[in-house]
Amino acid sequence: MKLVKLTREQIIRRVVVFGVLAALICPGLYNKLKVVNYTLESDKITTPVRIALVTDLHSCKYGDHESELIAAIDSQSPDVILLGGDIFDDKLPNDNTVDFLSGIAGRYPVYYVTGNHEFWGGVDQYDVQMSILDDLGIPRLQGDVLSLNINGNSIGLVGVDDYDSHLVDSELILENQFVDAYLNLDASSYNIILSHRPEYFDTYTAQDYDLALCGHAHGGQWRIPGILNGLYAPNQGLFPKYAGGLYEEDGTTMIVSRGLARESTMIPRLYNRPELVIIDLV
Repeated sequence: MKLVKLTREQIIRRVVVFGVLAALICPGLYNKLKVVNYTLESDKITTPVRIALVTDLHSCKYGDHESELIAAIDSQSPDVILLGGDIFDDKLPNDNTVDFLSGIAGRYPVYYVTGNHEFWGGVDQYDVQMSILDDLGIPRLQGDVLSLNINGNSIGLVGVDDYDSHLVDSELILENQFVDAYLNLDASSYNIILSHRPEYFDTYTAQDYDLALCGHAHGGQWRIPGILNGLYAPNQGLFPKYAGGLYEEDGTTMIVSRGLARESTMIPRLYNRPELVIIDLV
C-alpha cells in the first residue's frame, strides 16, 4: 500500500472536519459544567459582594449527591446563592434536586423563585417540591422585597413566581407580584430582581432594577460561538434575543444563565455548556 503524504493544510482541514463531525454526533462533549464570571460596578456597592446564580437544574445529575455542582459553588465562596427556577423538574424525580439543596442549605444564604416546571407537574407534585424547600429552610420569594445587608451593603432582593404559577393557584398572579414589589423598593439600595424569564426585560428596566437575574432560555440549546448566540428558546422562539449572557438597557443589567439542564432536555446542547454563573458586585 502506498502511503499518501498529507500537507500541513490538509491535516489541519481534516482535523477541523473531524472535530465538527464529532461535535455534531456527540454533543455530550459540550455538557461539562463551567463557571461563568461577571463583574459589575456600582456606586451603591462599597465592599465586594459575590452572588452565585443557579438556574434550570431540572433535577439533572452532577456527580454523586450533586458533588460536582456543590464543589463548583464552594470553590467560588459566594456570599449568597440565588436559585432562579426550574431547579425541580416535572418529569424527572426530585432526588438530585434534594441532594443539591441539602448540600447548600444552612451553609449559605439561599433564596428561591419558581420556574415553569415547578407548576407543570400539577398541584400534588408542586406541594411536595415546595415542602422540600420549607423543610430545608430555603425561602421562596413571591413578590417579596427583602432588605439584605451583605458585607455592609444594602441589597434589595425581589423574587417573583413564574408566569405559569396560575396553573396550581389562581391567587399567584405574576403581575400583582411585580406591582407589590415595585411599590416597596428602596431606590437607595442596590436592587436585584430574581425572575425565571428573561423576556420580561422591559418590565425590569421600567421598574428601575439595578440587576435582573434570569434563566429559562437554556442558552438557546444550539450555539455557534461568535455567530449565533442561541437557536431556540421557550417563549422566545427561533433566534432568541435573550438566550444567555449579559444585557443592558436604561440603567438595568440583566444576566441570563444558560442553565444546567442536560439529560432532561429533548434537544441536546451543542456548543452550549451548562453553567454556574458567578456575579461580583464591586
